[in-house]
Amino acid sequence: MPPRFPRTPSLAGHDVEAKRAELLQYFHATFDRYESLFELLSGDEAYFKKPISLRHPLIFYFGHTATFFINKFMLAGLIDKRIDPRLESMFAVGVDEMSWDDLDDARYDWPTVAEVRAYRQRARAVIDGVIRHTPFSLPIGWHDPFWAVLMGIEHERIHLETSSVLMRQHALRHVKPHPDWMPCRESGPAPLNALVDIPGGQVTLGRALADPVYGWDNEYGHHSAQVPAFKASRYLVSNGEFLGFVEAGGYADDQYWDEEGAAWKRFAQATHPTFWVADANTGWKLRLLAEEVAMPWDWPVETNCLEARAFCRWKSTQSGLPVRLPTEDEWNRLYDHHSLADVPHDAPAQGNLHLDHGASSCPVTRFVHGDLADVVGNVWQWCETPIYPFDGFDVHPIYDDFTSPTFDDRHNIIKGGSWMSAGNESRHASRYAFRRHFFQHAGFRYVVSDAPVSRPVSAYETDTMVSQYAEFHYGDAALGVPNFPQAMAQLALEAHRRHENGALTRALDLGCATGRASFELARHFSEVVGIDFSARFIQVGIRLAETGSIRYTMQEEGELVSYHERRLDALGLAETAHRVSFWQGDACNLKDIFAGFDLILAANLIDRLYAPRRFLDAVADRLNPGGLLVLASPYTWLEEYTKRPDWIGGFKKDGESYTTLEGLKDCLGNRFDLVEGPLSVPFVIRETRRKHQHTLSEVTIWKRKA
Repeated sequence: MPPRFPRTPSLAGHDVEAKRAELLQYFHATFDRYESLFELLSGDEAYFKKPISLRHPLIFYFGHTATFFINKFMLAGLIDKRIDPRLESMFAVGVDEMSWDDLDDARYDWPTVAEVRAYRQRARAVIDGVIRHTPFSLPIGWHDPFWAVLMGIEHERIHLETSSVLMRQHALRHVKPHPDWMPCRESGPAPLNALVDIPGGQVTLGRALADPVYGWDNEYGHHSAQVPAFKASRYLVSNGEFLGFVEAGGYADDQYWDEEGAAWKRFAQATHPTFWVADANTGWKLRLLAEEVAMPWDWPVETNCLEARAFCRWKSTQSGLPVRLPTEDEWNRLYDHHSLADVPHDAPAQGNLHLDHGASSCPVTRFVHGDLADVVGNVWQWCETPIYPFDGFDVHPIYDDFTSPTFDDRHNIIKGGSWMSAGNESRHASRYAFRRHFFQHAGFRYVVSDAPVSRPVSAYETDTMVSQYAEFHYGDAALGVPNFPQAMAQLALEAHRRHENGALTRALDLGCATGRASFELARHFSEVVGIDFSARFIQVGIRLAETGSIRYTMQEEGELVSYHERRLDALGLAETAHRVSFWQGDACNLKDIFAGFDLILAANLIDRLYAPRRFLDAVADRLNPGGLLVLASPYTWLEEYTKRPDWIGGFKKDGESYTTLEGLKDCLGNRFDLVEGPLSVPFVIRETRRKHQHTLSEVTIWKRKA
């Protein structure tokens, strides 16, 4: 066995040179260990044959981790010259975790193994030089260029694990045993599993940027939840326990598989776990890194998430209990309940983690943590929770696609780490997620609970128009122009006070779009109704009212986007959410229930209505006597929205110019008094980083006659 693999280091301290030496050793130990893994391959052919159709051949991964260092160092400004632009492009993108119905059959002119090995030697020298000679201060933080050094090392440790999984899926002739990668040799009968009571409690997740240990973007922010009491299986599901599902025909019976699982099962023609090998003469075997061994029935079974879910449904049918995978919160409750800690720097891990106990799983009974075994280690544990961003999530500027592409409800969280998990991967705060059909050194334990599984909102809004309006309403001020919905709400409130309209009871935000003005009005009104014709816009307001946050992408230039999170509490609007309701509706044909308002705000609405006169004729019936109607519009009349005969103004009448303001006076004069305006209020809509739409909206304020 090689010496103990170094742990992820603290990035704080007072001695820069001592830290430099520690990081240098951390880098070389990781780089050496990664190259040692590839010594398991039996020859050059093994580098170029795909272990599975959904991934690149291993030559890609051999080069990828080295080019990652160089590419990120260029972005961070740690170096100013590339080593080999062709390879640094070819090996740049490792996101090839494709679905079975989204195969990438692109052909690459791969370099030889010798060329990639030589590139790695040159990259090692450059990285070594950066660590030795680049000035830095302690603590090393998220925004420091030197953060990229840790990013590269921890990235290689991730691929140490993912590449080893591919080697387990390679044809046996393409691998050979290696003294650095010897597996556990202990095995015995599978233990009888049992349920253990886990008391309820509060879990608080998320890290602060000041935490002096490297982390990936999804670990930062805040999440808190109260977890009800539940039961958990004492052991991870063993090969022996899973055999019951296989022998009961679980793979053939679609009642245990959801639609996604059944589709994967048909594609893969799966009849048993991927790493199980059926041998007609000797019975079941288990595929390890470089050999097949007689089935260790007391080792944890390794499955994808879809198989784990199917087993839970079968187990539920057999037991009559609500059996399922744990949520991320429930796994963290297990961790807290057993008062566990991360892998120590100066002692072996108290679990099958960090390559401290061999290069394979081991019996599920070997590492006991209080009432349960293997709360951490042995194999990753699938959770029922899709990966989602904590409140306050942000992407790192030089690695903006580490997690954000997985916020799609298709990638489920794995927790606890495996025998191979090292560095950041071994920490309990780490949050990794994979497509549900994907394989890692991952298995599962089950829980019994009646509590519903919450589905945190994870996806980023990518609809261009919705994102633009989300930014327009909740984003940063652009070009020095104040936030328009906020300004309109404030203007309406001040007008309401000036005209002594009594209690601030009910307001209607008509054409509310994504809802900012509705929330602003609710600072003072006891009830605010927001109505918009667009269901897409309304969903943003609803999501904010329900969850307090929204996430969306904005186009920067071309295909490049930026990621944004906006929160009601950061805007001082969290306390208004319960006073706001959002409805989809047609301003020209509103339901009768939308009446009895003290104020109606209609901002940038009338020149987008198909029948603006109909709206203006009926709007007084929505207001209480003395109520205010606040209209704002740039009067951009277009035939695509409003047929020419229905325009309120902006044309010649009796040979003279007839403005929209004159048209409004004619439409509203019988039932309203014009009490303020017109006045101009500017607004800016950001389209890309360098393209903004600057407009002036004309505001008039009308008071309904008694």
